[in-house]
Amino acid sequence: MAITAALVKELRERTGSGMMECKKALVETDGDIDAAVEALRKSGAAKADKKAGRTAAEGRIVIEKSSDGKQLVMLEVNSETDFAASDDNFVNFSTAVAKRIIDSKPGNLQELNGLTVSENDSATIEDARKALIAKIGENITIRQFGLLNVGDNNIGVSYLHGVRIGVLVELEGGSAELAKDIAMHVAATNPECVSEADVSQDLIEKEKEIFSAQAAESGKPPEIIEKMVGGRIKKYLREITLLGQPFVKDPDTLVEKLLANANAKVIRFQRFEVGEGIEKKAENFAEEVMAQVQGK
Repeated sequence: MAITAALVKELRERTGSGMMECKKALVETDGDIDAAVEALRKSGAAKADKKAGRTAAEGRIVIEKSSDGKQLVMLEVNSETDFAASDDNFVNFSTAVAKRIIDSKPGNLQELNGLTVSENDSATIEDARKALIAKIGENITIRQFGLLNVGDNNIGVSYLHGVRIGVLVELEGGSAELAKDIAMHVAATNPECVSEADVSQDLIEKEKEIFSAQAAESGKPPEIIEKMVGGRIKKYLREITLLGQPFVKDPDTLVEKLLANANAKVIRFQRFEVGEGIEKKAENFAEEVMAQVQGK
């Protein structure tokens, strides 16, 4: 069967694969486009499996919201290099996945990967991810997502610092401007939780043990050590809680006071940072470039 340009174009639109890959698949399947689609997906899956062990610690944070602004989603998609994260195919894939989360509200990554890219698409998000790996030549992973359902009378805002840090905040009372300021503060200071009440007792006890061991080396009496440890714990809790931190725009004012003055309350926040916590493999730069050239 003659492989026409129109047939190649249709296959490219259905799979997102390159022109030469599509033409080759059509030749091998004698122009059977459904068989060619299956062949390309198998090829993409094989390439994805080969690259699955490679560290993907770069990428981008994507934020989308529903038309009424009451649902906000934040998504982290990782790649091996920041160059790949700027590729239009990578950006379009990440945006499509974020929009799908808004539409379908999956409960976890497994559910998300099993969804189709859109209601009109037969390919799953996992299929699309593997196809993207084959096209870009890097390991691509969907690492995490957060879906914020904003209460009826509350304010929900998002903040992106470039493409590497994203924050979602739900505020009760106050204003959209205050909520945005809080989101920017969270992006800058990375608090672990809203208030001291959110800190687990196990974590506090662990820190007490560390501070006690450090203070004991001073040789001071037990009652003095107890006061020293108490002071260190208070300082630690101020540092890790949003309410205890000095507001970044006005360090003389604590966030707790800022909110109280506006009769506002932070219900929750979520912060993602690209690659946070992923151990990056140290590689020789020349070897890394050669590996990219050789398509390994």
